Amino acid sequence: MSDHQLAIKLSNISKKYILHHEKPTLVENIFSFRRKEEIWALKDINLEIKKGEKIGIIGDNGSGKTTLLKIISGITIPTTGKIEINGRVAGLIDLEAGFHPELTGEENIFFNGMLLGMSREEIKKRFKHIINFSGLGKFIDTPFYTYSSGMALRLGFSIAIHSNPDILLIDEVLAVGDQEFGNKCLQKMQEFFRKKGTIVFVSHHLETIAKFCNKVALLERGGIKMIGESKKVIESYYFRRLSSNTF
Repeated sequence: MSDHQLAIKLSNISKKYILHHEKPTLVENIFSFRRKEEIWALKDINLEIKKGEKIGIIGDNGSGKTTLLKIISGITIPTTGKIEINGRVAGLIDLEAGFHPELTGEENIFFNGMLLGMSREEIKKRFKHIINFSGLGKFIDTPFYTYSSGMALRLGFSIAIHSNPDILLIDEVLAVGDQEFGNKCLQKMQEFFRKKGTIVFVSHHLETIAKFCNKVALLERGGIKMIGESKKVIESYYFRRLSSNTF
């Protein structure tokens, strides 16, 4: 497959985290004897996602799903490997990232929108829609550091979903406030699923994955255990979990 047909290409992607155990003593600090443990969240991931493809990412907790999304979005840098992205990416993952605490909500729309690759003209065109969708009202003129976590997520989601991305990354664990706003978010995401954009969707809800995604990758211990047609991969994962009583 030629690269111009691909939205995302991951080549030998690995991500290592180093965990330090216990508070070090003075001697350990001086001689660098501090105990540490290497954790490989991802190991040798090779994945090609075509433009317009809807791919689900499934797996047990700790299998590396969210880490994979963060690497594709650019929030996290891989330890090794190469990533190629063709198109504008919006990640519904860490929605509070990319905001400046001293700027108002209005100012942060421009600041965050430009980080997502939007031009000032694009932002101006969608400015009122972003504010109206967020539902922040008069609080849009107040500094970001005064926002609650829910308000920050509302603004982050609204900017991301209005950035007209070519590639949308969705993490199911995302919480975006009350039920009314959650329903608005779901409707927006369903609109994107019906379009020709590329979607990478992490979820534990297998029925939703089967409904919206034409392809599924199963992660296990940081590696791709299986990838292919949604029904086949989901059934394999379901019966594996059933046999090991992990439901």
